[in-house]
Formats: sequence, C-alpha cells, structure tokens
Amino acid sequence: MTSATLSIDLSALVRNWQALDGLSDGETGAVVKANGYGLGAPVVGRTLVRAGVRSFFVATAEEGNTLRAAIGQGPTIYVFSGHMSEDTGPIREAALTPLLNSVDQMLRHVEALPGHPFGIQLDSGMNRLGMEPGEWSAVRDIAIAQGPKLIMSHLACADDDHHPMNPHQLAEFRAMTDGLDVPRSLAATGGTLLGPEYHFDMTRPGIGLYGGLPFVDALPVVTLDLPVIQVRDVMQGETVGYGNTWIAPRDSRIATVSGGYADGLIRAMGPKAILFAGDMPCPVVGRVSMDLITADVTDVGHDPVDLQLLGRHQSVDTVAEAAGTIGYEILTSLGPRYQRSFAE
Repeated sequence: MTSATLSIDLSALVRNWQALDGLSDGETGAVVKANGYGLGAPVVGRTLVRAGVRSFFVATAEEGNTLRAAIGQGPTIYVFSGHMSEDTGPIREAALTPLLNSVDQMLRHVEALPGHPFGIQLDSGMNRLGMEPGEWSAVRDIAIAQGPKLIMSHLACADDDHHPMNPHQLAEFRAMTDGLDVPRSLAATGGTLLGPEYHFDMTRPGIGLYGGLPFVDALPVVTLDLPVIQVRDVMQGETVGYGNTWIAPRDSRIATVSGGYADGLIRAMGPKAILFAGDMPCPVVGRVSMDLITADVTDVGHDPVDLQLLGRHQSVDTVAEAAGTIGYEILTSLGPRYQRSFAE
C-alpha cells in the first residue's frame, strides 16, 4: 500500500514564529513537545534554531534528550514535567532545564544536581501543574536564592480573549512574582495574542507555529495528500463501508484512499469530513476505517491520483471540527506511516 505524503513547509513554520515574535518585546521561545506537534522535533528544532530561537520547551526529559541531540549545545531546553525520579541522568547529560512543579521536585533537583539550572512553574489557577500560592510562599525565598532561570505559569482559557479566567490568572501570577528579579513567562500562543500585559520577559508559542488556532493569521504548515488505491462505480441504493452507514443517493464514483484512524485520521470525522481533488470538494462517505477512507469523486470528472485532507482548502482546525476535537489532536495524531517531506 502506498503511503500518504505529509508535506511540511518549514519556511511557513519560521514565518509563523517570526510573526509571533514581532508581537512582543521580550524573548520568544518555541514549544516543540510531542515530537514537534507530530511534525518531527529534530527537524523543527534545527529549523527554529537557524531562525533565532534560543529557548525551547518540551514535555518530558526524554523529549529533551532527543531535541538536544538534534540541535546541539547552546539553546536552553525547558522541561514542563520538571525533575521526575528517573530524570536526573537525562537532565544532566543533555543539559536540560527542568521547570520544578513542587517542593518535592525542588528538593530532588538541588540534592541530585546541585548548581544545575532550573526554572519554576507556578499554578495561577489552572490546577494542573505547578506550585500553588501557599506552597510557593513557603519556599519562595529559598528557591530564589538558588537562582532560577525562569518562572512561568500557564493560562487555562487564553483561546477565548474575553474569558474572565485570563485576567484572574494574570493577577494571580503577578501576586506571586512581582518584585522578583527573575525572568517570567505566562503566554503561549493564545496568551501572546491577548496583549502586552501577558507577555512578561518571554512568550512561548506552540500551536500557532504549526498553523493552528487561535493564531488566525498563521500560515498553513502541513499538507496531507492521500493516494487513491482504487476507484469503483457504486449504483444508486448500494452501500459503502462498515455498517452500511452510507447509501448511494445516485450512481456514484467512489475512491478509496490510503489512510485511516491508525494514521491519526479520527474515525469520528467521517460523516462531516471533506477531501479535495484539486479545488473540488469530495465528501467522505461511509466510515473511516483503520487504513482506508472512501470519498465520493463523482463530480470530479476523472479518477484522481490522490485526494488532499490538509492543505490550502482545509486547515487542521477545520478537520478537527469535523471530528469534534481540536487542531492539537489532529496534528499530534499524525502517524508514523506517513512519508514526511520537508520543504525549506
């Protein structure tokens, strides 16, 4: 079976970073967790280093180790999960900077790696990771004396610029950090778009780099073309796919393409999903299966060689809406069977 082609426009990635960088006066980092949002952290990392990125953010020490091997020494690699019990070796060997989330992590870090750089993550109201205000108050002076490289928190509702949680978390973050002589970061992509009061010393965009909302001006980074394996005639009244869920309302020409939920093309998108033959929309018919998707190409006028899911006609967020999810999930689910093609 011919593999689908996932084309990644690295120049668009860079231009998205540059556009977000231009919105703030401080440093702009880059979040490359989950294998660079599914696009390949080593290639994404090296591209962004050449563009001027000097601070990266990953989810785990293992991700940081992979990124360090790709980008070399120099740039800072922050680890959101902090310093877990098995992380001491990777943190030391890959020169990672854990974002410590608790007193336990802080004690583990200073005991296991005295003098090694670290940052602090504070919980300003999301209740996910980070020290809560009371915990932070108890250890703040000790932590600051150790010289953290960064203090950060994470906004829960930054994709909604009118949500009252945003100013609430801003006030909480300021209450915990104002007056401290340490660089601060609160804004990812959504926070960067909220305005200067959220920028502090560093912004750290993620999804906006890869063409996703809420950065509506982002350039598309990903194109996904699914090769057509077979095209057949289906007569009016015949069914297509598992469960007989689609019945042909007319004599139709149906294309079967290589791709399915094993490749991260979420099964739930089937009833609303559209593929494209050039500029012609071709609705998905029947269920998305593990390896195959069927689409109605009757109106194309010829049998196409491939059909496009992601590209100039359809963003990751449009596909996500069809599946009842978010662009993050579509990007990070794109599977290893795709033939990845990178263009500068």
